[in-house]
Amino acid sequence: MALSRWPISRNVSLGVLGAVVALLAMALFAVDETQTAIRFQLGEIVQANYKPGLHWKWPLINNIRKFDRRLQTLDTEPERFLTAEKKNVIVDSFAMWRIEDVRQFYTRVGGDPAQANVRLDQIIKDGLRSEFSKRTIQEVVSGDRDQIMETLSRLLREQATQLGIAAVDVRIKRIDLPPDVSNSVFSRMKAERLRVAKDFRSRGGEAAERIRADADRQSTVLLAEAYRDAERQRGEGDAQATDIYAQAYGKNRDFYSFHRSLAAYRQSFSSRDDVLVLQPEGSQFFRFFNQSQ
Repeated sequence: MALSRWPISRNVSLGVLGAVVALLAMALFAVDETQTAIRFQLGEIVQANYKPGLHWKWPLINNIRKFDRRLQTLDTEPERFLTAEKKNVIVDSFAMWRIEDVRQFYTRVGGDPAQANVRLDQIIKDGLRSEFSKRTIQEVVSGDRDQIMETLSRLLREQATQLGIAAVDVRIKRIDLPPDVSNSVFSRMKAERLRVAKDFRSRGGEAAERIRADADRQSTVLLAEAYRDAERQRGEGDAQATDIYAQAYGKNRDFYSFHRSLAAYRQSFSSRDDVLVLQPEGSQFFRFFNQSQ
């Protein structure tokens, strides 16, 4: 009789142990490092923002819903905005966010990331519309782009907090002009660049003419001064030569006359083909031939 009872008690023990293990399994839940969780009791939130690890719950009474607390990316569709000049620009932007308060995130957007993206997208577009309406095309494209992103980031952080979301960053990827506006802007920019280039060329031509005229003036002055100095030195040389000739002629007139005549002979008969028709007897040119002494 005792032997027949042992299998029954063993089966009961195993059943009780299995039930305990099942209850423990139902009472434990794990939260991953990339997650956070909310514990509900009959549809009411009783605890939220669970840290990673193992946690307890009441089986059949509590239910757990987990949420991804990693960074989420909101890549908005390109949108048209009006600038201060009433010109359309197409802006493409994106934002980075993550869940900060899961209880508030659940109550405000139903714990739905898609609904959160819709709310954040509206906040970003309202901010872009406000900022672009204060600036011209040139300012939003070049000068004030960083300032616009800083203002948007601050605005998104302030309003996203009400949704239980931490807005990490907002960036403008691209600012484009519609085709019709692009053509007019490019035409105006081209005309402006051509005007500036023409102005530079005219000023360069004016400077070149001024430099050329100054160079011509300096060249004329230098040539005139050089000619003046050359004529003065030539005149001084001729005067000195005349003085030397006069002094030499005064010392020995016969020798000087003879020397000059020889030079004239050499110059007149430098070639064998030179012919001079004169009367030797009556010509003073050959007087030294007639006076051999």
